[in-house]
Parts: sequence; C-alpha cells; structure tokens
Amino acid sequence: MSFIESLIIYFFSFAVCLYALSGIDFARIMKKGRSFQIQVLYLVLGMSLAYLLGKFIMAIMYRSFIV
Repeated sequence: MSFIESLIIYFFSFAVCLYALSGIDFARIMKKGRSFQIQVLYLVLGMSLAYLLGKFIMAIMYRSFIV
C-alpha cells in the first residue's frame, strides 16, 4: 500500500473518530474549568482511535487483496 493511500485512510479515520467522539460529553466527565485538558483528551483519543481504525481497514484491504 502506498504512502498516499495510507494517509488518505488515516485522515478519513480521523474524521470518523472525531465525529463519533463528538457524541460524548467530556465536560460532564472531567472537572469544571478544565477545557484545555478536555480538548487535549479529545484530540489524543481521536488520533488513537483513528490509528487503530486505519490499521484495521488496511488489514482488511490487504487480506482481501483489494490493494
């Protein structure tokens, strides 16, 4: 799989993960007045989930010989 294809998959996964995480109200979970920490957590969770989702998609594509 080429670098460009992997990059597209990761960006798509990142967008999907951020969309999914937007449904969680982190302000209710975290302490009051910690907006910067909430944003950092949101970003780190989004990147982590996007990496896992991207790897999963690439593994599925590799196993099914799409690439």
